[in-house]
Parts: sequence; C-alpha cells; structure tokens
Amino acid sequence: MNFASFKRTMALEVSVRRLVADDAVAYKRLRDDMLDGFPDAFTSDADTERSKPATAYLPRFAMPGDAARFTLGAWSTDRLVGAISCERDERVKVRHIGHIVGMMVRPQTQGQGVGRALLKACIAHACTLPEIELLTLSVTSSNASAIALYEKSGFTRYGQLPQAIKVGGEYLGKDLMMMPLR
Repeated sequence: MNFASFKRTMALEVSVRRLVADDAVAYKRLRDDMLDGFPDAFTSDADTERSKPATAYLPRFAMPGDAARFTLGAWSTDRLVGAISCERDERVKVRHIGHIVGMMVRPQTQGQGVGRALLKACIAHACTLPEIELLTLSVTSSNASAIALYEKSGFTRYGQLPQAIKVGGEYLGKDLMMMPLR
C-alpha cells in the first residue's frame, strides 16, 4: 500500500509513510518527548524507555514474515510529528487481532488532522491484510479528544480497565476499544 496517498493539506502538511530502520532515531526522539510530556497517556514510562537504544524499536517497524506488524510516521518536511504502530500476538488463536499501540502526535501539531491521518492510514493498511479481522486499542479514559477520534473512525468501547496505570500516586483507567474489519 502506498501511504503517500494519505498526504493531506491541513494547516500543517504531512506525509504518512511506513517507518524503516533509518527512521529509528527520529522515532525514539518523538517517543521520548511524548513519554516525558504525557506520562498519563502511555503504559511505558519515560525513564525506562529513555535508556533504550533507538534500535530497540526496530521490531515495531517490521517483523520478517508478519505484515501485520508495522509503524507509520507522519512527517512535516523532515520532522517526524506523529506515529502509530500495529502489532499482533504470535499465538495462532489470536493472530487475527491487530493491536494499535503507541499513537502519538507532537503537541504543536495536535488538532491539525495528524492523528486522524495516521489512524486512517493504519486502518486502511490493516484492511489490506486478510489475516487481520479485528483491531483493538486502549486509551486513557480521561483523554476525551483521543476517544472522540477513535469513535469517529469506527471504534467502539467494549470495556474499561480501572486502575490500568499508576502515574505517581494516581491511578488512571484505560478504555478498551475495538473495530471489526470483516
């Protein structure tokens, strides 16, 4: 699939494409910045992730023999301003489920359609994979704008995990959402 087809004209022009090994440093920089700035949005913590080398994220970009593992990036000129990943479990009984993880958009570009473009491209690519029948994701329950984006894109809430993450001394719930593709 050509992700360039999801290039949009917005207040900010972005091009969405699959990330490759050469993008690992830019991805790590984006991820570290987002984990630092939004600790309530991610299950990973900034301190642990910061110590990892950029190459640690290469399995998110692609896994030989598994087309359902990929990461897309939104680029504004030569700067990575957002990313989204799709993963799946190796176990045979659940390989039909793709899991959207690591959705992130730099604060300066939020509200300009970057997240929508990333999500649209991710869903479109997942739809080309006959083995993926269902997409899931989790989102911090207090993140109303992200929940609205997911709902507008066709995701429905099927549950909530209260106390899913603990940031400092505060517990936060995660809404569990799904979208059937077939």
